[in-house]
Amino acid sequence: MPSDETVVQTAAEAAEGVILAHYKQSELTDFDVTVTFEEGVLDVDVYVNAPDDADEDEQAVADEAARTARDAVDELFEDDG
Repeated sequence: MPSDETVVQTAAEAAEGVILAHYKQSELTDFDVTVTFEEGVLDVDVYVNAPDDADEDEQAVADEAARTARDAVDELFEDDG
């Protein structure tokens, strides 16, 4: 079974990867990925603040990043099992 720290790190890296795949870091005004894993419950919160003229919808990117983070953790547990 993966450690809580591994779960959090895996989710955070996956979410950040999605954000940076959609935006150059220099384009972003701000972004935040908060991940907690307590008592077997994963909570992923993603905030993206991109310039108004950005091509990508920041809420859609944040949602995709959160889903990808959860999928990465699911995969982590499948690989471990």
